[in-house]
Amino acid sequence: MDIHIFFLLLLSLFQQAPSFSSSAISDHHILEQGSSLSVEKQNDVLVSPNGVFSAGFSSVGDNAFCFAIRFMKSSVPTIVWMANRDQPVNGKASKLSLLRNGNLILLDAGRIPLWSSETTSPISVYLQLRDNGNLVLHNIKNESLWESFNSSIDTVRVCDPNSC
Repeated sequence: MDIHIFFLLLLSLFQQAPSFSSSAISDHHILEQGSSLSVEKQNDVLVSPNGVFSAGFSSVGDNAFCFAIRFMKSSVPTIVWMANRDQPVNGKASKLSLLRNGNLILLDAGRIPLWSSETTSPISVYLQLRDNGNLVLHNIKNESLWESFNSSIDTVRVCDPNSC
């Protein structure tokens, strides 16, 4: 096959590839800067690479949701950390967003911030759910800016001590 035809075919395949919205997750355990997780989309969750933990919105009442990390390897998924335990968001238009300035923020339907990591970064950042259930905000130098494990008032560790 002529090399030019091969590259034209390859280019046409890339042009037909699906595009992702700003709330899309490039990897199921990473949220990229400028992206968000929506309370309205059940599939907007982060999953640890080993599948033991997930992070997303959990129902805590009638039209009331909290952003939580869940331990999935039990008969009933168990919440091990919660960002907004005392201030649930409603089921429409609420989201967790990783802003371009490096702040992780939870907004309710009225766009009122209910929780924040209170972080900023002059360089790119990403949010990662690790195999041990720790939700970590990193910069591209792999430096930790915020971790759910350090938010101890809302954390319960449920993992093998060798992997924590």
